[in-house]
Amino acid sequence: MELHNLQPAVGSNKKNKRIGRGPGSGYGGTSTRGHKGAKSRSGYKHKVGFEGGQMPLQRRLPKFGFKNINRVEYKALNLDALEALAEAKNLTRITVDDLRAAGLVPKKALVKILGNGAITRALEVEAPAFSKKAEEAITAAGGTVIKK
Repeated sequence: MELHNLQPAVGSNKKNKRIGRGPGSGYGGTSTRGHKGAKSRSGYKHKVGFEGGQMPLQRRLPKFGFKNINRVEYKALNLDALEALAEAKNLTRITVDDLRAAGLVPKKALVKILGNGAITRALEVEAPAFSKKAEEAITAAGGTVIKK
């Protein structure tokens, strides 16, 4: 192989379709746009979901459900995560700031403590919400629950 016989791979180079350059090009006249209609004209833009006048899919399908604008979204955190954090950092009082510092909770999220897992230490836990099972488990272990 030498410089004078280098060639691109077969089929890798295609000729551009030069539209609107007269009848000899094969793409003159209507310039591959067909005859008449909105799509053949300059400045044509289709709306998202437009189906050529047919009833669009998002209007054909039935609507159902309801989004409650007053819903409060909580980040769930289980007791075993609290136990692990208390062991690692040697804490007796756990606040939301401690959870954020440990990377367990996003910055602006509200926290709800759930009762999955076991807790053996007497912890003072401060959070916006608790499940009944979590409250019972924390108090049974000798800790206290502070809703804040």
